[in-house]
Amino acid sequence: MSHSLFYSDVPHPEPSNLTAFAANDLNRDSEHRDEHSVEKALAREGTHIFAFARDKLVLKHDGQVLDPLFARYELKELQPDWDETVLLGYRKSGEPRLAVPVAIDVDDLTSHYKPADGRTLFREMLIDEVLLGEFAQAASLIRWNGDNRFCGRCGSAMEIHIGGYKRVCTACEHMIFPRTDPVVIMLTIDEQRDLCLLGRSPHFAPGMYSCLAGFVEPGETIENAVRRETLEESGIRTGRIRYHASQPWPMPHSLMIGCYAEAKSTEITRDETELEDCRWFTREETIEMLERPSATGKASPPKGAIAHRLMRDWVEWKR
Repeated sequence: MSHSLFYSDVPHPEPSNLTAFAANDLNRDSEHRDEHSVEKALAREGTHIFAFARDKLVLKHDGQVLDPLFARYELKELQPDWDETVLLGYRKSGEPRLAVPVAIDVDDLTSHYKPADGRTLFREMLIDEVLLGEFAQAASLIRWNGDNRFCGRCGSAMEIHIGGYKRVCTACEHMIFPRTDPVVIMLTIDEQRDLCLLGRSPHFAPGMYSCLAGFVEPGETIENAVRRETLEESGIRTGRIRYHASQPWPMPHSLMIGCYAEAKSTEITRDETELEDCRWFTREETIEMLERPSATGKASPPKGAIAHRLMRDWVEWKR
């Protein structure tokens, strides 16, 4: 077979840029973070802040306008925990961007506020792509700091340091740093039959099929994680693995690593605890799911999801 996506260049210069949560262009200025960075940023004129009530972003709701950015004085009634403020970085204009957890309960927010989680922000396009990228960074750091208030070694309280990028135990001085959980998500291709492998989880929206996925385990390469997860979930053996794109996924702090996998077997034996269906789809069927989901009752993940990107780039690959 003369054409193979495993030898070809990608159809986009950088397909990761076409996924949701990826358009974060803040200057993180990480080499200059210190114990005074948050204090200095909060004192700057024009600073804007994301507010988080538990795992939900609080948006100001003024009629049809939704605004996720607060000035410091606007946050008083939300009861911000300034000691847990995170410095995200700086806009090109020099404007600092920060994030802060607030004590007010989501259910107690008045009508001029709207709380929204990451999936809602993305699927309903409540904020633009750049703000969505900044949200991804903020949500992951707020969650990590909130989950690590006490030391995993001795149980004592931990303090936030260098703008939210380190926590230190007040007793044993154990230090920890923000985590990112790697997840492989892969579209397995049977090139001889020109088919792709998709599965359906019980918690998916009705009719939706997607790429298989799973967490990378300790001491495992990305390629071997792709092969292991594909075999465990579908019974399909795979050969060559080709990285394609990545996507920040702030629910709570994952990095989706999108790959294509070369099918080396064809008979599916699905893991019934993980998938309620798993099957091969033709290129034409995949296009139908991407473009005309109502025609067959089967649908792809929404645009912006890395699974959507993997499916679309396969059907649009230059032959």
